[in-house]
Amino acid sequence: MQFSEYPELKNQVALVTGAAQGIGAAVAQELCRHGVHVVALDVQSAVLQALHQRLEIGEGQLSTRTIDVRKAQAVEALVDTIEKQTGPIGLLVNVAGILRMAPVVELSDEDWATSLDVNATGVFNLTRAVARRMVPRQAGSIVTVGSNAAGVPRMQMAAYAASKAAATALTMCLGLELAQHKIRCNVVSPGSTDTAMQRMLWHDETGPQRVIAGSLETFRLGIPLGRIAKPADIANAVVFLLSERARHITMHDLRIDGGATLGA
Repeated sequence: MQFSEYPELKNQVALVTGAAQGIGAAVAQELCRHGVHVVALDVQSAVLQALHQRLEIGEGQLSTRTIDVRKAQAVEALVDTIEKQTGPIGLLVNVAGILRMAPVVELSDEDWATSLDVNATGVFNLTRAVARRMVPRQAGSIVTVGSNAAGVPRMQMAAYAASKAAATALTMCLGLELAQHKIRCNVVSPGSTDTAMQRMLWHDETGPQRVIAGSLETFRLGIPLGRIAKPADIANAVVFLLSERARHITMHDLRIDGGATLGA
């Protein structure tokens, strides 16, 4: 029998948004490894359906649901269905996000609105729907995957940074409100991580080295640890914060960026 560092997570139901790839998929896999029933949510139907073939499920279970997190009524209905058909949701991980880059003076209305809709309103929709059901049970743990860009200025990333800052503030306020109900809410803020979103920023094979070195032209520091994170690095932190090992941690923002923001 495989040893689990977090036996208390076994058989719990977890929702993971943005689970089709990248950090979301890594979180889903890590939770499954600890015996969790993961309901993987994403707007990308085809990629989401392939998760069963790509992930090592271990002792857990994996089911998938296609959802656009921007649609509040659809989210509420889906959460209700999952509660009735799968079981009480004890864990929620908000990972779904998009990146639209442009200088502020060139940023379109659509790019701004969509960034806020997915990265912030999507978090609001899911956390509100799930928290409503956690409160009567007086139990639950929520983790939002933010970004270190929420805490430091980034060239051409105003929409992304603003939306992640909003999601972070929302999660912190929720954590304060839900503390009396024994529900913990935390944030994990990655830096550069080897995902499709990150690779979109690389123009050639020197991309990773350029990120690690930093850029004076864009006022961006390098990464002191000299490496780009893997999705599993983020997933491990998320699962820790969900677990009883973090039972006295709430309203915390854990920066996972190899030192790239110097703790700012």
